[in-house]
Amino acid sequence: MRIAITGASGNIGTALLRRLAGGEHEVIGLARRTPETVAPYSGASWHSVDLTEPDAVARLRTAFEGVDTVVHLAWGFQPSHDLDYLRRLGVGGTAAVLQAAQQSGVGHLIHMSSVGAYSPAPGIRVDESAARDGISSLGYSQHKAEAERLLDTYERTAGGEHQMTVSRLRPGFVVQPDAASALLRYGLPGFVPARIVTLLPILPLDRKLSIPLVHSDDLADGIVRVIQRRAPGAFNFAGEPPVTRDDIAAALGARPVQLPAKVLSTLAGLGWHARVQALDPGWIDLAFSVPLLNTDRARTELEWRPAVDSRKALSMTVQAMAERRGAPSPVLRTRSGLDQLRKLLTSGPLGNRRLP
Repeated sequence: MRIAITGASGNIGTALLRRLAGGEHEVIGLARRTPETVAPYSGASWHSVDLTEPDAVARLRTAFEGVDTVVHLAWGFQPSHDLDYLRRLGVGGTAAVLQAAQQSGVGHLIHMSSVGAYSPAPGIRVDESAARDGISSLGYSQHKAEAERLLDTYERTAGGEHQMTVSRLRPGFVVQPDAASALLRYGLPGFVPARIVTLLPILPLDRKLSIPLVHSDDLADGIVRVIQRRAPGAFNFAGEPPVTRDDIAAALGARPVQLPAKVLSTLAGLGWHARVQALDPGWIDLAFSVPLLNTDRARTELEWRPAVDSRKALSMTVQAMAERRGAPSPVLRTRSGLDQLRKLLTSGPLGNRRLP
């Protein structure tokens, strides 16, 4: 089978390339900046495509020639202050992938959505039929919901012999040690040493926090099962148990201290607006708004089971953050304090910059 993966050098893409390594499939990787030709990236042939550019559809059609399945993972998180760019990349990029895949005769499109596409339902387990309006305070959430509406329209209006099978995957928060540096860049200013994450004496956070989380390798296994079965429709993916404030405190080796979510969001907003840190405060709102995920459909129809306990996945990732672990791709590169400081001085705060 010939498989094309957009965003193949990112968190989920890297795990998927590991999962497909040495198999019978021909893999085509697409990224704005291609990674080093070392494992797991050496197992794919690469195309450089910027989904925000006017020639994106033409470039995608070239890459999708003879492809059986497209796995659309490409998405953006920075610059968090440029919502227009992030929408062009997320929603516009999805439209470009959908158009190019249809025109190229691709049989199966797998779209990586998110728990963030669901309407607020904190602490409630939802299945794939739940409402998908996102939350209003975070562009990422709104854009994920909007991208799914594009797929709704396609499935409702497309016809003929070349209509693609469409699958949409909605994982919880996705972590792995190789993504530690990338995750840390989003949440910790570059001038702060990475080691501090395991040296915090207290964790001020609302005790109401309860979020779905999944290891990237388990999600990659789910993707492969969807590919193999050409399984249509939506699938939730999450490890167990849901991650709580106390679980995060334990992973950090810190003592949990009650801080209302609204206060934390306000403080994060002050830092974000001042360009001191790159984390959009809407991510705090999302963490306290997302539902928990019922994964019965994936377990029944795909025979999927997460191999990594969610608390272990979190603990492994936190330790990797302290060690500045990364991978040899522009997206997952190892965090460097000196490099972060240099870019701060030459290119401005991370929230204003497009990442490689």
